[in-house]
Amino acid sequence: MPEKTKKEEKTTSLSPKLQKILDAVAELSVLELSELVKALEEKFDVQAVAMAAPATAGTATPGEAAPAAEEKSEFEVVITDGGTNKIAVIKAVREFKPELGLKEAKDLIDAPPASLGSMKTEAANDAKAKLEAAGAVIELK
Repeated sequence: MPEKTKKEEKTTSLSPKLQKILDAVAELSVLELSELVKALEEKFDVQAVAMAAPATAGTATPGEAAPAAEEKSEFEVVITDGGTNKIAVIKAVREFKPELGLKEAKDLIDAPPASLGSMKTEAANDAKAKLEAAGAVIELK
C-alpha cells in the first residue's frame, strides 16, 4: 500500500461526501476553478478574498502605511514647552510668524501645546532647530 503524503493525511478526516467534492475540485483546470469561484460567489452572494500572508517583522501590513514609501512633505510645528528663556523663544517664534506681535507670541508660548502651523519639511526642520536652540521643546506632527 503506498504511503500517504501529508496533504492526503489532512483530507482523510473529511466525510466521504466532502472528500468526493475535494477530489473533483483537484481535477479541475485553473480556468474551471476560476469559473467555479465566480459561480459560488453569485450563488451565495459572497466575495472570495485571498488571505494575506502573515506580516514579518519590519514590513507593513496592507492596512498600514509604509513609512519609508510615503514621506510627508509638510509638518505641523507644535511648541510643547516654551522653556525657561522665553525672550529667545519669542524672538524665534516671531521669525517664523512675523505677523504676531510680542504679546501674541508670548501668549502662544505660554499656553502649550501651541501650533505654529503647517510648514514644508525644510522650513519645519529649520523652525524646530531654531526654537530648540532658544530653549523650547518642539514636536513635528
